[in-house]
Amino acid sequence: MKKSVTIICVAAAGAVALTGIVAGTRTNMASAFGQDKSGVLPGDRPHKPWPPRHTPSPTASVPTTPTPTPTTTSATPTPTATPTSTKPTATPTQTPTAPPTTTLPPGAFPAGPSLAPACKGTTIGTDQNAADVIDKAPTGTTFCFSAGLHRINRTLQPKANSTLASDQGAVLTGSIPLTNWAADNGDWVTRGVLPAAYGMSGQCEDNVANICYLREQLFLNGKHLTRVKTRDKVAPGTFYADYAGNAVYLGDNPSGQSVEMSKTPTAIQSGATNVAVVGLTVEHFASTPQSGAVVLASGWRVYANDIRWNHAVGAMLVNADGAVLDKNLIRSNGQLGVGQYSTTNGRIVGNEVSGNNTDGFWIADWESGGIKTTWSTNGAVSGNLIKENRGVGLWSDAYDDGRVFSGNQIIDNAADGIRYEIGRNGVIEDNVITGNGLGTGRGSGRSLWDGGGINVNTSTNVVVRNNTVSGNVNGISIQSRTRGNGPWGLNVLRDVTVTGNKVTMRGGTTSTGMVQNSGAAIPTGEVLLKGNTYILDSLTADRFQKFGQWFSAAEWKAAGLDTDSQFTTG
Repeated sequence: MKKSVTIICVAAAGAVALTGIVAGTRTNMASAFGQDKSGVLPGDRPHKPWPPRHTPSPTASVPTTPTPTPTTTSATPTPTATPTSTKPTATPTQTPTAPPTTTLPPGAFPAGPSLAPACKGTTIGTDQNAADVIDKAPTGTTFCFSAGLHRINRTLQPKANSTLASDQGAVLTGSIPLTNWAADNGDWVTRGVLPAAYGMSGQCEDNVANICYLREQLFLNGKHLTRVKTRDKVAPGTFYADYAGNAVYLGDNPSGQSVEMSKTPTAIQSGATNVAVVGLTVEHFASTPQSGAVVLASGWRVYANDIRWNHAVGAMLVNADGAVLDKNLIRSNGQLGVGQYSTTNGRIVGNEVSGNNTDGFWIADWESGGIKTTWSTNGAVSGNLIKENRGVGLWSDAYDDGRVFSGNQIIDNAADGIRYEIGRNGVIEDNVITGNGLGTGRGSGRSLWDGGGINVNTSTNVVVRNNTVSGNVNGISIQSRTRGNGPWGLNVLRDVTVTGNKVTMRGGTTSTGMVQNSGAAIPTGEVLLKGNTYILDSLTADRFQKFGQWFSAAEWKAAGLDTDSQFTTG
């Protein structure tokens, strides 16, 4: 009899969510990521708290490239065969051409303020209060920020059809300089600069210290310092914020150096439609977890900016129908690069999203990493470079419908390359996905339950096609979990087609296949694998799984799976 393994799945403790703040109303969506043999986990029923919205028509200021229309392939029943102890011989095929190199030299990806066009309009100088200037100007004004550092002490709220731009390298900062330092028992301290203590939100990778949620970051000569939990841990390159005593302790001598602390929560946000934000650097905003430094609304275009070193999310699309986020550098933000919530036909296109989750949010199963979208309909995430984020590269979670993820390069992210969770009518195509899911933090693992280059989790009518998947913790992971009910009824995994993909799996326990927990069985024929190419270390290696059983290439085909696919070594 074919060997099998017993997989014990532990329910993840973290909820995954996106939160937006619109017109003073805080909104939240959360869903637990995990499976449970007894039923639904606490918090496992995501809810949509916002009322229905009108859908505005996009204006000419937004690119008119049509949003790709998802196409689906109906799954047909796949015959199931019981593997025997005799291993059939797989026929080797010609070794295919190696996948393209995905590592790009610095600056090679076309994104950021260097792409910004000339700005002609009302100049805002570094000596002016930008929020006051914008408040006093009429609808439709173009504001041109001059070169240099603009300190933003309250959120910029542009009116409809306005443009906030720069072609001169303007930097919008939410930080303040810290001065009046005094030596104190080997460290340096300044007092009276912190807000009152506030409650914890979010989940941290270090769930003992639990300090990732604290918003005030410190920068020494522009370098991000590491927060420590207690005064006795202060050392060079670190700081400790004592909120009860209203004191900041620094491990480096600040004499003659620049020390800045992020303070203003949000850089740009308003409910006005058809706003453009172009060519700005936005940094050092003390955004709360799951909130953005730049928050897009309906019809916005945020183009060619550098959004970096903000505490939580770099850019968020919230109720942002028809909005476009394109050609931006979105990097080194404390929690997540890009978030999207409750948006129809939003497009996230051609951005470099890299190095996010610098402040230690939970990597495996809470909202951190590259791009996360929820409760959104249609639209696309395409042509982005998503690399080296400490979390999931590209994550659709909870009630995304008709989303297209195409043509992205997804490289060296700590958790899954792509995770499509509790959604429907999704298309994942033409992506290059390499080196993902190899993080070793809390909740990380190597089984199919822990994900892979592509992870389809408890979703319906999803097509995974023509992707190049190599060097990830696993190839393609199809997961069926007990996830309760939602707006479409019971959340189940159904009608998943995996076709035309090139999947390289070598060494360790890396595999492609399906897992399910009790109460979430996948009916026969609901997962169709066909026309794929698998590049393996050995044709006799067990690189495929179905519900705890391991299969070699020949056994996989004999079981009625990937019967017309190609298996080779190389």
